[in-house]
Amino acid sequence: MTEPTPVPDDAGGRSRTATVTSPHAERSGTPSQAQAPAGADDHAGGGAVFNGHQRPAHPAADSRTTDDVEAGIIALWQTYGRSRENALRDRLVLHYAPLVKYVAGRVGTGLPAHIDVSDLIQSGIFGLVDAIEKFEPERGLKFETYAMQRIRGAILDDLRSQDWVPRSVRSRARDVERALERLGAKLQRTPTDRELAAELRIGLDELRELYAQLQLTSVVALDELIAAGRSAGGVGSSLAESLPDEDAEDPVATLVDQDSRRQLADAIAQLAERDRVVVTLYYFENLTLAEIGKVLGVTESRVCQLHTRAVLRLRTKLNELS
Repeated sequence: MTEPTPVPDDAGGRSRTATVTSPHAERSGTPSQAQAPAGADDHAGGGAVFNGHQRPAHPAADSRTTDDVEAGIIALWQTYGRSRENALRDRLVLHYAPLVKYVAGRVGTGLPAHIDVSDLIQSGIFGLVDAIEKFEPERGLKFETYAMQRIRGAILDDLRSQDWVPRSVRSRARDVERALERLGAKLQRTPTDRELAAELRIGLDELRELYAQLQLTSVVALDELIAAGRSAGGVGSSLAESLPDEDAEDPVATLVDQDSRRQLADAIAQLAERDRVVVTLYYFENLTLAEIGKVLGVTESRVCQLHTRAVLRLRTKLNELS
């Protein structure tokens, strides 16, 4: 069931009538319709006006074709070329933004995992803006081809600005990698330094100096995920968590040490009283044999005999427990 709805005229004052199907008709399977005289669409294109408010048309009812969109972009370029307004430039940026995501995805392939694609997209947006501002449509070139080069260049420039390794070193590193691949395929083995230097047409000393320079290119990010962390949704661990801590205590060694101390204490407790006193004063109180002799009232030689006997008995006890 339909009912007439007054619609204010764009030119002002006069009313028109738009026929809108009721919600019951929509539920019964009849598509929603909006009927109005020609020219009722708003200036943005495709949106009908109901009760004085703009309402976007349903995508299925959008009668614009690809040719219409292309014509609109051409008109936008022409208007921007005359006025150079930032608002028109921003509309062009929004239209061509998918190019940035495409180029960033291509450039990001093969880069280290710690480099975020969103950072590449941000750099590419600046390249797109620069391409729009410098593009000259009258030359007859296709903007997409021109813009992709500018976007890629902006992304690479930003990556190079963050790289502490000179471009010359990066270039020589690639030369060494290619030479290793060629020699490996030719010789069917790992080439020697002398063979690699001959392939690069440099001296052996110069190759070793090159190795020292290339050490700068082997730096990796400690927060880069490894193993399962690379998979989508994987928890994984970072590279920093896999590095050994030289100052950390070994739990196995700690348990072994504690067990050895317990066994030694039990063996000392089983010694004769005088032997136990000699061991305690010598190893725990750090007294000399002469000082122990004064404590026990015996000669130093006798203390030496008692110490030797105690050590032999302890060794026998510990061998029995091991």
